[in-house]
Amino acid sequence: MFTRSVLIAAVITSLGLSVTVSVAGPKGCPPGLAKKAVPCVPPGQAKKWQIGAPLPRGINYTVLNKDEWESLGLRRPADGTRYVMIDNQVVRMNQATREVLEAVAAVGRVLNQ
Repeated sequence: MFTRSVLIAAVITSLGLSVTVSVAGPKGCPPGLAKKAVPCVPPGQAKKWQIGAPLPRGINYTVLNKDEWESLGLRRPADGTRYVMIDNQVVRMNQATREVLEAVAAVGRVLNQ
């Protein structure tokens, strides 16, 4: 299908007519976002944290209480750490240094927040 579109565009161009060829990204994704490093994720919403690095200031997160992390099947976090949710990702974070220790689980809207 794509090859046929390119061939048709080449024929139209050889006739001196202009043509615009667009490559489709994921379904429902605008063409500009399909070309991003993280497809279909608007700039500024791509992951801004890394495992092993402190969580940057300004990143919103929610500390999970005991009922929430237990409902996800997680064990009690080690002393000095806690589970937090950043967007839909649960991570374990050092309380004192804000270092992200590990990504635990990707969660849909399981927790009613």
